[in-house]
Amino acid sequence: MSRRAFRSRAATSLALGALLTAPLVLAQPAAATGQYDVTALRFTVPAGDRTCTVDADLYRPAGADHDHRAPAVLATNGFGGSKDDGSTSAIGRAFAQRGYVTLVYSGLGFGKSGCLVSLDDPRIDGQAASALVDFLAGTRTADDGTRADYVTLDAAGDPRVGMIGGSYGGAIQLATASVDHRVDALVPMITWHDLAYSLDPNNAVGAGDVPGVFKWQWTNGFYLIGESQPLTQPALDPSRFNSLTCLHFTTQACETVRTLNSGRYPADATRRLLSYAHSVSPVSYLDKVKAPTLLIQGQADSLFNLNEATATYRTLKAQGTETKMIWQSWGHSGGLTDPASGELNMSEGNLETSYVGRRILAWFDRYLHGRTTTDTGPDFAYYRDWIDDPDHTYATADQVPALNRTLYLSGDAELVDDRSKVARGSRSYTNWLIPTSHSESSLAGVIGLPDPAPRDTKGTYLAWTSEPLEQSMDVVGAPQATLKVVSPKAERTQRSSDAADKLVLFAKLYDVAPDGTQTLVHRLVAPVRVPDVTRRFTVSLPGIVHRWEQGHRLRFVIAASDDAYAGNRGIKQVTVVSAPGDTGVLRLPVVPDAHD
Repeated sequence: MSRRAFRSRAATSLALGALLTAPLVLAQPAAATGQYDVTALRFTVPAGDRTCTVDADLYRPAGADHDHRAPAVLATNGFGGSKDDGSTSAIGRAFAQRGYVTLVYSGLGFGKSGCLVSLDDPRIDGQAASALVDFLAGTRTADDGTRADYVTLDAAGDPRVGMIGGSYGGAIQLATASVDHRVDALVPMITWHDLAYSLDPNNAVGAGDVPGVFKWQWTNGFYLIGESQPLTQPALDPSRFNSLTCLHFTTQACETVRTLNSGRYPADATRRLLSYAHSVSPVSYLDKVKAPTLLIQGQADSLFNLNEATATYRTLKAQGTETKMIWQSWGHSGGLTDPASGELNMSEGNLETSYVGRRILAWFDRYLHGRTTTDTGPDFAYYRDWIDDPDHTYATADQVPALNRTLYLSGDAELVDDRSKVARGSRSYTNWLIPTSHSESSLAGVIGLPDPAPRDTKGTYLAWTSEPLEQSMDVVGAPQATLKVVSPKAERTQRSSDAADKLVLFAKLYDVAPDGTQTLVHRLVAPVRVPDVTRRFTVSLPGIVHRWEQGHRLRFVIAASDDAYAGNRGIKQVTVVSAPGDTGVLRLPVVPDAHD
């Protein structure tokens, strides 16, 4: 797919910052007057073991006063952005025009706000945001004495407030709601569930404490943005400086990046890495989130894939938190192209005329205006890029589809639909000391550079290909593969105390056209650090929404490397043996053709 969300920054660091806030350029004329005033404010707020200054803009709709109160919206920027970037300030305009009191602020460590970058830690960033909720409640003033006494209250000190934002501005919502139950509605977009998985993913199901495979391009891109703040924000607040070895992040964040870049996973360092990454991620505090949550995640996203939103969705649903989820077309990946026709368009602000935009409006109408008859839509909806009619691109369901179709890995490189068709045989590949497969250049689209087509080098991967499909096949969800590999060297090295010696491989799905052209679906791969090569293991591939057209073939690949990730330590041969009674399987969540 080539249709993606609009991005609008030129310089590399600014471009990536804008990318992470892009979901919320929602400017649109209000149904009423659309008039509002904007006031620049500063706040001194508690944040962990220190106080921080927060730079904010208050958007006050015309007519909002003590006797005519309005619900509020709180929002902040994506990573590398600020309240002043186009996408973040547009949140203030969009919702003020629709009658919401809107407070937009620069997150800690960004823009003109103080303190270190602490990765949306609920104990720091969440506490700071909670102090801004105090302001909206009328119980705290800005540093200049400004008081907001015109926000709708549910009780004394309890404002009617929702939050909305993308990526870094998405996780902060969950962090804030976990420490402040006054927040009434959340709309987190394209954000993470667990940073340990986001930056160092291991797609082996039940891998436990076995670390993943370092996503070095995305991780170092963010790290450089954070550490290069003086280039984009001269005369930084002194509280923004940590040390010469860790300029603008918290010390634990820098240690995590250094551990990942070392290429080593010694036990103690790995435990610290996983512990810190979990602690600043929703995975560790979702049990405290009670606010109704509308999750919006992008299909084109190799940074925070659909599996992350699905994990958050299932956790919130299981604990009884009102939650719904939308899989839109665009996420962090793909570059500077326009969104698909009918999708929420960041440059046009088509909030009322796009499916996702209407769902956002309905969510706030229900939970901020308290209109209990408002229909907030189905539990699950997903964009389909093979539908040309923009009014019917979304299909809906009451849950994420289950795995319901099984294919078998045959010894003759075929992908067959019946175990009896499996041919006996074995095939092998060997990794090189340099990457030999390419899925994407993670930052290429962000900075406007072309990205070469995905490729795999002969002898360094194995593929299984189906017969041409007799009818189209729609896959919605995360496929799973169960594998057994033979690798004597990996079996020896996995006994090392350093988990980096375990075998690494990458699983992925291609769509092969009748002319032989193959497309790596959304350029997504499933990195795996195999917990134990002597045992069968299951891989959860990234979630997708994709149609294999009639006459196309499905190709399942395991590759030795991928140049967007770290790889194997040393050269290891891998063999896959197939027999009718003992072979690998691929399971797919296939749905019938829907016409919603």
